[in-house]
Amino acid sequence: MKAVLFDLDGTLIDTAADFVRIIQQMCRDEQRPVVEAEIIRTQVSEGARAMVQLVYPEMDVTDPVFLAHRQRFLNTYGDNIVVDTNLFEGMYPLLEELEAHQIPWGIVTNKPRGLSELLLAALNLTERCAVLVCPEDVSKTKPDPEPMYLAAKQLNLEARDIIYVGDHPRDIDAGRNAEMYTILAAYGYLPVESRDDLLAWQADAIIQTVPELHQLLKNKIAVLAENQGMMG
Repeated sequence: MKAVLFDLDGTLIDTAADFVRIIQQMCRDEQRPVVEAEIIRTQVSEGARAMVQLVYPEMDVTDPVFLAHRQRFLNTYGDNIVVDTNLFEGMYPLLEELEAHQIPWGIVTNKPRGLSELLLAALNLTERCAVLVCPEDVSKTKPDPEPMYLAAKQLNLEARDIIYVGDHPRDIDAGRNAEMYTILAAYGYLPVESRDDLLAWQADAIIQTVPELHQLLKNKIAVLAENQGMMG
């Protein structure tokens, strides 16, 4: 383990509450049935279109009216990106542990760069994040391994020396396709259709909580330190 990469929404940062607030307000504004918070949570990783489809399920996603609603959603989110959002509980000590051992950490996400940078800046993580790879940076997004290889290149590391943590099958597929060690964050925004058989994701490890993830990484740090000591 020479670096750790995270998916953003649902893995590193708990953004669901702000999505719930905005989508439910859109429902009220349009006098439509209010979508349940848990349903919204499962769609966070699917992007803005999926979010807006929860409000307007009958509308064609190519309809100019739908696209206008999508833009309104994005504008509202961008203007209020960290109201109820924060790192998952226990994530700050985990990042501090990595930094204390000079292990860089970064993000590979399908979230647009503009929103990702706003989010990191609002949480004072911009300078701490060693690499940020977004859809605009690649020709193919996750589950394709291209974003993973780009992150590795920017870290000046081999992909196989990096751990990737994610909460969606495409995260694990992208990591596996790049020969990274993959960790399934089962505390995240798991898609409904994939949550009943987590073993089918074929991750190298499955963790249920951030403290469990922290302990797994601490164990790997200890092994790394032991190996370095033997080499010394």
